[in-house]
Parts: sequence; structure tokens; C-alpha cells
Amino acid sequence: MGQKGDKHTNEAQLSADLLVEKLSVIDGITSKKMFGGHGIFHEGRMFAIVDSKGTCSLKTDASNEEDFRNEGAEKHGKMPYYAIPERVFNSNELTEWAKKSIAIK
Repeated sequence: MGQKGDKHTNEAQLSADLLVEKLSVIDGITSKKMFGGHGIFHEGRMFAIVDSKGTCSLKTDASNEEDFRNEGAEKHGKMPYYAIPERVFNSNELTEWAKKSIAIK
């Protein structure tokens, strides 16, 4: 998700589509345009965001935030989301990282 007022971009659309495709092994994944980017949902609950620049981020809390920090991931502003490290995004680990974010209440 971008900032309020951001225009939806092709980068955001392409990244959201790719993330949803990569996570298609998990049932119930959908996306919705929001603030120039996308919210990525599992059974109606948002667990990931794509900003207007196309950066994909997963929801974090104490259970998984250190994983992102150890990879040098950038936090998405004040929100509890961190950018998905490129190494993770391009590996089979992405599904497991996403499942940890989905489990956050």
C-alpha cells in the first residue's frame, strides 16, 4: 500500500499479481487495490501489502520480525510490515514466511 492519494501504478499491479501467484499454494489468497498499491489478504484478513513502487511487504510481530531484520529488510513506515527480502521472495521460503504473517492476529 502506498500513501493516501498515491496513484495506482503498473509496478504495484505487476508485483501484487506475482505475489498472489507465488502464494497460490495457499488457499484463500486475494488482493485489493488500496492507496496506490494493494492489500494482500488471506480469507479476508490482510497479511501483506504492495506499495505504489511495487515493493512487497509481509506483516510482522515479535514472532517473525527478527527474521526480517536479520535479512536487512526495510520496515514499511510505522506499519508492522517489512519488505520481503529478495532472497526469500525468489525461493521456496516465501510460502513459509507468508504463513507466519497469516498467523498473526
